[in-house]
Amino acid sequence: MSERGRIDEVDVWPTLPFAEWKDTCATLHLWAQIIGKIRLVKTPWVNHSWHVVFYLTSRGLSTSPIPYGSRTFQVDFDFLDHRLLLQTSDGSVRTMSLTPRSVADFYRKVSAMLVELDLKVDIHTTPSELPDPIPFDLDEQHAAYDADYANRFWRTLVQADRIFKEFRARFIGKSSPVHFFWGSFDLAVTRFSGRRAPEHPGGVPHLPDWVAREAYSHEVSSCGFWPGNEQFPEPAFYSYAYPEPEGFGSARVAPDAACYHPDLKEFVLPYEAVRKAASPDEMLLDFLQSTYEAAADLGGWNRKELERGH
Repeated sequence: MSERGRIDEVDVWPTLPFAEWKDTCATLHLWAQIIGKIRLVKTPWVNHSWHVVFYLTSRGLSTSPIPYGSRTFQVDFDFLDHRLLLQTSDGSVRTMSLTPRSVADFYRKVSAMLVELDLKVDIHTTPSELPDPIPFDLDEQHAAYDADYANRFWRTLVQADRIFKEFRARFIGKSSPVHFFWGSFDLAVTRFSGRRAPEHPGGVPHLPDWVAREAYSHEVSSCGFWPGNEQFPEPAFYSYAYPEPEGFGSARVAPDAACYHPDLKEFVLPYEAVRKAASPDEMLLDFLQSTYEAAADLGGWNRKELERGH
């Protein structure tokens, strides 16, 4: 791999041991929350909080265009040249290098870039969905950035994104886009049965209960990729149902490496198993399809009306 982070074709599924980059992962998660909250406060609300997400690009992650009066702006993480780009529809551009820097320093520099471009944006500075959060402007603790691992994470998302899009195309019912949630720091795609769901209990740290309840207002089968955290320290693909139908946790799913995690209430498939598989694409698609079928069959979904042929 070159100094700029470009990849050899033989390493499209890179190693991503959580222990080796957990400090970078934590810092990048908080940087992403800062940018995500900027999108949140300036974008019209869309059901299930789909207006807050990032999208994969051929270089990193993007907010996509954010409305601002008669202008738009967007913010991109570039994990090839390791920079943050703030671009406006009138042609202005500001950049910041992605290097080891504290969350507080990142917040100050992003705020200054917005001011330079005459973009007034005020965000809530407490991180979302995290226990014991430190306000962005006070966080000097998280300051790691390993460019190689940031690039590996993005390359993993590139693979997951293309497989998730193939899986999504099989469904003709209501489905989310394939998108990246900066709060939970995962790439996800969600299918809907079309029926209302029981009220969600809420309780997500530093996330209003009404947001969680609106997000889970209807029955879903959802899947995604997550890099891990201190409580679950390995990257994994996951699949869950809300509400979880009776028997879901004991359903037989593919491949053999997948299992139901009773604490997470999700099926999980270790990323390492996919990476090492003879056909990673096939293994991952089998996992996505079989876990969806378990949720849909046990939940009594009208699959004939919701699906098309492979």
